[in-house]
Amino acid sequence: MRQEVRSSCAHVGLSPSLARDAALPQRALGTALRHPTRLIPIAFLLVILLGTALLMLPQARADGHAAPFFTALFTATSAASLSGISVVDPASYWTLPGQAVILVLMQLGGLGILTGATLLGLLVTRRLRLSSRLMARAETQIIALGDVTAILRLVLAMTLGTEALAAAALCLRLRLGYGMEWGEAAWTGLFHAVSAYTNAGLSTYGDSLVRFGGDLCVTVPVMLAVLAGGIGVPVVHDLRRAPLEPQRWSLHTRITLLGSLGLLLSGWAGVLAYEWSNAATLAGLPLPERVHGALFHAVMTRSGGFNTVDVGAMRPETLLLSTALMLIGGGSASTAGGIRVTTFVLLGLAVWAEIRGSPDTNAFGRRVPETVLRQALTIALVAIAMVCAATLLLMSLTDHPAEKVLFEVVSALATVGLSAGVSASLPGAGLAVLVVLMFLGRVGTVTIATALALRHGRAAYRYPEERPIVG
Repeated sequence: MRQEVRSSCAHVGLSPSLARDAALPQRALGTALRHPTRLIPIAFLLVILLGTALLMLPQARADGHAAPFFTALFTATSAASLSGISVVDPASYWTLPGQAVILVLMQLGGLGILTGATLLGLLVTRRLRLSSRLMARAETQIIALGDVTAILRLVLAMTLGTEALAAAALCLRLRLGYGMEWGEAAWTGLFHAVSAYTNAGLSTYGDSLVRFGGDLCVTVPVMLAVLAGGIGVPVVHDLRRAPLEPQRWSLHTRITLLGSLGLLLSGWAGVLAYEWSNAATLAGLPLPERVHGALFHAVMTRSGGFNTVDVGAMRPETLLLSTALMLIGGGSASTAGGIRVTTFVLLGLAVWAEIRGSPDTNAFGRRVPETVLRQALTIALVAIAMVCAATLLLMSLTDHPAEKVLFEVVSALATVGLSAGVSASLPGAGLAVLVVLMFLGRVGTVTIATALALRHGRAAYRYPEERPIVG
């Protein structure tokens, strides 16, 4: 290798030291591209830029003119990051080719985050010491470390199978129940099935699914697809391996399932209680539709993004409850966003252990390592810091109430897509803030969690201990 460098230097008239200096930037760039925590953000950025270019083509816009750069960038970011926030009416603004670009961006975003997050999780496990790896494998029965092909097959089977079932159900309902032509019904069903499973929440209708609010044949397949996409690959792997044997499930699966169920029921009850007498949302509906409408909204706050009622007309209490649910999000290694259910539950368990005076944080007969708790705390605090900074910034750019601005910020960061009517009226600077939030919300938690896990190591020395006053 050294001889090749000397020969090349002599050929171009450079000294070997200058040649080595010139090769440093290329070597650094190659190292950066190979690093796993940088690969996912770079890949998503390239997909967003490509989608932006395609959406700016005249064929993508209904009036035949090129879409403005920022409109195309915002839409491409929203679709690829699975955020679902839209600043234009998709039905009247984009043509069928434009909607096809959005669908492909959603699909790429969903597959990318599922495979990327799962494979990074395996990388973290592989970097553990051998003894820790064997113990983790024996206790949790995680996916085999070398079975990358099986992971990709599982992700593809989950994605294509769920989307196909949801698309077929929606297509039949739209054709038989609403008299759509088969082509239109098939396209509408496929678009909403992909949008639901990837938790993107984008719709070909300007009012999302408000027109179908009372139709269970439309809303139930959408809800089931959202839940399937937001549960996570590790959980699906566990359920497929031992569907009726909870004792064989990993701690991650148990926490995710029980935490998701608790948050869903709490959100359902809260929305129903606060919106029961709100004439602008649920009060004017029949009793079954009230109950179903509240359940649908509770499911969508987990990162689904569709709505069957006017979110902007909800009470401030409901908006704050929805904001909390959106910030928590769905399962790890899923298409959902947020800080993730496991992060929230682990922090709650740590608080409960401290209240009880227990030296360890335990769950289901397992002790949670302190390093995992510190990672969960870091992710939660970083997310809260970004929410606070973005909320203050947007409040200086708009006159909307604080609860609506906070709702919009969390919806973007947690890649949910629900809107309280703030996004459409924001100036360019405000939309730029949301673009950054959507991008960070999609790739941020995964890369931060992976970076923290990979950087974990033993300290060469420790300082003397001293306890500051807390509280």
